[in-house]
Amino acid sequence: MQGYGMITLASTLLSQRPSASLGKDSSSSPFSLEVSFFYVSLYLIALAQGVGKPCGLAFAADQFDPNHAREFTARSSLFNWWHFFIAIGISFAVIVVSYIQENVGWGIGFGTLFTVMICAFVVFLLGIPTYRLHVPVTGSDNPFARLGRSVFALARNSSFRVCAKRHHHEDEDVATSMEEARCVLQLLPIWAACLAYGVVIAQIMTLFNKQGRTLNRHIGGLELPPATLQVFWPAAGLLFVPIYDRVLVPALRYTTGTPSGLTLLQRVGTGMVVSMVAMCVAALVETQRLEMARKNNLVDNAMATIPMSWAWLVPQYVMIGVSDVFVLVGMQEFFYDQMPSELRSLGIALFYSVMGIGGFISGALISLMDHITRSGGGESWFSNNLNRAHLDYFYWLLAGLSAAELALYIYITRNYVYKEKSQLRVTT
Repeated sequence: MQGYGMITLASTLLSQRPSASLGKDSSSSPFSLEVSFFYVSLYLIALAQGVGKPCGLAFAADQFDPNHAREFTARSSLFNWWHFFIAIGISFAVIVVSYIQENVGWGIGFGTLFTVMICAFVVFLLGIPTYRLHVPVTGSDNPFARLGRSVFALARNSSFRVCAKRHHHEDEDVATSMEEARCVLQLLPIWAACLAYGVVIAQIMTLFNKQGRTLNRHIGGLELPPATLQVFWPAAGLLFVPIYDRVLVPALRYTTGTPSGLTLLQRVGTGMVVSMVAMCVAALVETQRLEMARKNNLVDNAMATIPMSWAWLVPQYVMIGVSDVFVLVGMQEFFYDQMPSELRSLGIALFYSVMGIGGFISGALISLMDHITRSGGGESWFSNNLNRAHLDYFYWLLAGLSAAELALYIYITRNYVYKEKSQLRVTT
């Protein structure tokens, strides 16, 4: 909330600077007080997101008693509806806030978000009397320190197995620490296998947006901003979450006998298949866009509008939105449920890191392919003139990466044994 208040003030101050300050004189001192204040606010928002999101979702899930059958089932629905309301927030930002920022002012736009955060904080405070608060475990401390001790205990036990055989009973704390370490370590390969999905998600607000800018975006006399097309991504989630939670889960529950319809790993794997198909569709659409540019002699006109409707991009946005309901919600619940109880916020943080690290991998992959395709005087896949670029090749590359990810994921999870369900072996 403080970050959005600061960025609102910074945007307002920057917009009120005289136009002359944006000219030659300002270039000598780019790090003015206003700009520095702006960047501090951005980093403060990023810090709050990194700390608040994992703790908020873990706290919400902790409101349900896992030992109570009805509450356990309701907790699974929580993750679905959490994603549903996140999609509402994204839709509001894409449609309303982006319009305010473009047509009214950036200060007003960020001020709108600041107001929303104040309202959310007030609602959170009003709910305090109803929250289920758990008594801290005696001796519990920082999750990273706890995890470090657990891994150390596991390593030490592995090194001194011969000595350990002399004891009939291990120290209870040491045994607990080793079990926690085993739980976390067996999740890391699954986390790594999910990173390619983060790379796919990174294209929604970057390359998908660049494609949309070149297409005919008119609806009657109204021209849609390219960013507006992104609304089909959360909108697909808004429509699919109720269908999944109220229709598919009961039907699958009847078929599979699993309370959640699909196991968590099966749910994530299903979403990976959908995202792989989405990248194939995106590649085919881009191939069609390039063909239309050639047919209309627009290849050398970087600013031209291709005579091709914006609706061609809708399927890839929708498919990614549907895959999110499977993958993102499935990963949230999986990393929460399978982490030791004292480390569940760390489990949610692992989930969010998939998106963050996926974005970094996407940037590195684009830079690498740009360098390779430029070498020898060739045309880059990511040329500033999109009509001479080859985003279709990059999308096919991501489709292949998604297929490799799926194969690795199936291999890693094929014999995974869920925590507290050792009798059940799940094949994804």
